[in-house]
Amino acid sequence: MIDRRQRFLVQYQNEAYAQRYSTRIARLRAAEAEVLPGSTAVTEAAARGLFKLMAIKDKYEVARLYSDGSFRRQLAAEFASYEKLEFHLAPPILGRRDAAGNPRKSSFGPWMMPLFGLLARLRGLRGTVFDVFGYSEERRMERQLLADYEADLNLIEKHLSPKRVNAALALASLPSIIRGYGHIKEANALKAKEERLRLIRRLENGDEEGPVLRAAE
Repeated sequence: MIDRRQRFLVQYQNEAYAQRYSTRIARLRAAEAEVLPGSTAVTEAAARGLFKLMAIKDKYEVARLYSDGSFRRQLAAEFASYEKLEFHLAPPILGRRDAAGNPRKSSFGPWMMPLFGLLARLRGLRGTVFDVFGYSEERRMERQLLADYEADLNLIEKHLSPKRVNAALALASLPSIIRGYGHIKEANALKAKEERLRLIRRLENGDEEGPVLRAAE
């Protein structure tokens, strides 16, 4: 499971990014094996949670998925022929909004495919000062979520014990509730933030009780 996600992250960004993932999970895996022999539950939750926050479907990733050949193969498998491709996207540069202030999608033709290929090759800019998409509120929020989660994994590693395993597992699983895009994702992130503080207190104090928070649909 870990190796598969590491290979994905190489394609998503690069070898160093993938190594960042595998090294962090390996540390937690060793800590869990030491204090909870035979258990891998916390490591598995962390492997899923960290991957989710590192492999966000941003503009570069959408472009890569359209241009790496898999999309064309899927079209060929499902359709004998088609007249044209039409993509429904909400580029921030257009700034279109609905009545509620949420981004509105626009329609784009097949000429987007070469642009997807170009954008995918520029994914090395992700997270740098040259990343024009990285200054949006949503991207900043996602970077903060990742930083907080990496700090949480450090805390889990420090406090993990048989009496704290439920709290550790809940905290490691927290990214699973951060679903959706745009305002839906933002709402779930706010809920996760509140739940995170409660789970940290549980972990530090050894309190194994507490309700499970669910994501907004």
